Amino acid sequence: MKIDAISRLERHAKRLGEIAAVLGKYGLADMFGGFDYPWLNNRLRSADGQALAGISTAARIRLALTELGTTAIKLGQMLSTRGDLIGPELTVELSELQANVPAESAESARAVLRSDLGQPVEQLFAEFEDTPVAAASIAQVHGARLHSGERVVVKVRRSGIELKVTTDLEIIQALAELLEKHSPSLRPYQPVAIVRQFRRTLLRELDFSYEKRNLEEFAAHFADEPHVHIPRVHPALCSHQIVTMERLDGIPGSDIQALRDSGEDLTEFARRGASMYLEMVFRDGFYHADPHPGNLMLLPGCIVGVIDCGQVGRIDDELRDEVEALLLAIVENDSGQVTEQVLRLGAVPSDCPRERLRADLDDFMADYVGHPLRDINVGQALSSLIEIIRRYHITLPPPLALLLKTLIILEGTSRRFSPEVSLAELMQPFCQRMILRRLSPTRVMRRARRTYRDWDRLITLLPRDVTDLLARFRDGTLTVHLDHRHLDPIINRLVLGVLTAAIFLGSSQLWSSEARPLLFGVSVFGALGYLLSLFLGWRLLRAIRRSGNINSKD
Repeated sequence: MKIDAISRLERHAKRLGEIAAVLGKYGLADMFGGFDYPWLNNRLRSADGQALAGISTAARIRLALTELGTTAIKLGQMLSTRGDLIGPELTVELSELQANVPAESAESARAVLRSDLGQPVEQLFAEFEDTPVAAASIAQVHGARLHSGERVVVKVRRSGIELKVTTDLEIIQALAELLEKHSPSLRPYQPVAIVRQFRRTLLRELDFSYEKRNLEEFAAHFADEPHVHIPRVHPALCSHQIVTMERLDGIPGSDIQALRDSGEDLTEFARRGASMYLEMVFRDGFYHADPHPGNLMLLPGCIVGVIDCGQVGRIDDELRDEVEALLLAIVENDSGQVTEQVLRLGAVPSDCPRERLRADLDDFMADYVGHPLRDINVGQALSSLIEIIRRYHITLPPPLALLLKTLIILEGTSRRFSPEVSLAELMQPFCQRMILRRLSPTRVMRRARRTYRDWDRLITLLPRDVTDLLARFRDGTLTVHLDHRHLDPIINRLVLGVLTAAIFLGSSQLWSSEARPLLFGVSVFGALGYLLSLFLGWRLLRAIRRSGNINSKD
């Protein structure tokens, strides 16, 4: 019977061959890197014409993912949030992943609009721009004007993208299952769980009804904030493939020169944008997870506009409490508490050397204690913390990894707008609010209710479990599974001792009975048995002395 993962790979053999060809192509740079053949090196190029010879492995991975298309790009972007798994170099490289795809024809976009909204484009909009304002791997954005005169942008999903993504997801999931089954070194990183989370995230990003709800929720959270503007959504012109929203007239955050020429106070703009994100994280627990400069706009009056709300993150109350405890421990320079929080937050290997981890965290915090908040680079500090976590093979939960990645990008974006902005300074009021919230009666009551529910569940289930255990014991159906560790060397020495004694006794019997054939009056098999028993006895004594496995080559 075939393995299910292999069967899925066989169903998509053509696409799998394309993936293998691209990966092989980008692996050739190292294979031929030691040969000075200009004619060959000039032919090893990426899809955009960049020479492959001499570039880093991380850069080749980025180029390969870009060439493989939408799903691979999104996978790389998701992995860029997992610095605890892939390391700092690859994290930085994958953070630069961008889709470079041509726009679809206007007829294709119009067909999607007609199919989903049930009317021709001319009836839906007073004006519709056939040339897209922007084009990405999943969707493209068209400008339009409603019959009321309001200017809007219409985000339309590319036709056929769902089928391509579903095929690639099946291949990635099958490969992850095979890796987790046959690669012990990768098993602790749980590739199947990572792919499962990636699949859920990507399928949600393909469904634009989630982005519509994200925009509405952000707008509700910041309805009373005069310095933050979330585009208004038009629900009647939205579907799972379309989202129509207010068009923001401002300067994109990616256009630094235009921002400087605007005459606005960029330091204040950066502060307002960073404070908005911190409010999302620490007040709402629901935040925009892609704070790149291009997703922020400078609107008239130094107002922060937010676009592209497809990628979001959520942290529940329990995770927020743990993150707050970690931040407070860092602020208080309590390395022991920092160590405990890191161990509580992540999946820790059983052999993790806690004292060494604490010593490394002490060194980490010593770099920031006593320095003015303005001089502390939060992004650099979090990157250093993630590197320590990765060094000890501690795996962070995906929501926490995404949050740390968001804060790192936010630090870089804020300083890009204005080097005078310090995220650490802006976080100080939130730390004070953390302390007050942790001591508030509301939080104490919430924890009491949570504790009560846990005890109530235990008290409810315990009698039933004990009754079931006693019934199994009485009926003789109770089975106990024991996992014995480190018993192999002991059992091997015991078996070898018994075998040595048996050979020695048998050889003595052959020698004394002068069993044929004889050599100088001595039984040949008896003598050989003696020699073998002496060798095995010497090996047994050597193994006991070393307290090791007798099958070891040492």
